[in-house]
Amino acid sequence: MRSLFLSLSAAALLAGCASTGGVDTTPMNPLSRYSLRVEPGLDRIALAVHEEGLSQTQMGALNDLAARYAATGMGRVRVQAPSGDDPVASRQAWAVRSALEAAGVPGQNIEVLGYDAPDPRAPVLAGFETVRAVIPNCAAEPRNMGGRFSNASSIGLGCAINANIAAQIADPRDILGARAMTPTDPGRAAIVFDKYRKGEMASAPQETLVEGAIAQAVE
Repeated sequence: MRSLFLSLSAAALLAGCASTGGVDTTPMNPLSRYSLRVEPGLDRIALAVHEEGLSQTQMGALNDLAARYAATGMGRVRVQAPSGDDPVASRQAWAVRSALEAAGVPGQNIEVLGYDAPDPRAPVLAGFETVRAVIPNCAAEPRNMGGRFSNASSIGLGCAINANIAAQIADPRDILGARAMTPTDPGRAAIVFDKYRKGEMASAPQETLVEGAIAQAVE
């Protein structure tokens, strides 16, 4: 009787294994189901062509664009002038390039191109590629909190946490990889080591506070 029971159990196990029909590709846990991802984006502005050159409003918009490029930009900044032989539009495009470089965008990261436009005086375009975090729509995720015979997590578990992180992350480029380290300050390090070798205080002087007083105000 015992041997018959063992034989039936083994057969049931083998039948269960044979019925899977392949490898289950369902993510094992919420961390793999709702991993942080990015999607491509484009940050671009259009600047009207003026005979007198860039306006103050356009200069402000270019300064803002340069700041956004430093914060979230990828690749190069493309300045696109309308195709044609309009000298004013061409002059405006190169003025845009100069303004971006003056705002802090490295010159080697700026390229001036042409684009097919219906009018030779069409706006000059300036922009760059960027990435943004993908925020999942948790309301559309299926939720089944009914009984089940497995230890797998419920569908939708972890979605809200991932959505909150994606919405709050300051620089979506951090999702792609760690930032490059900034260079060290060898001059300051040399001063500290020199004081250490001389037996002097290597740290900055601390302000002496009287009880009940506050630190000296910053001018």
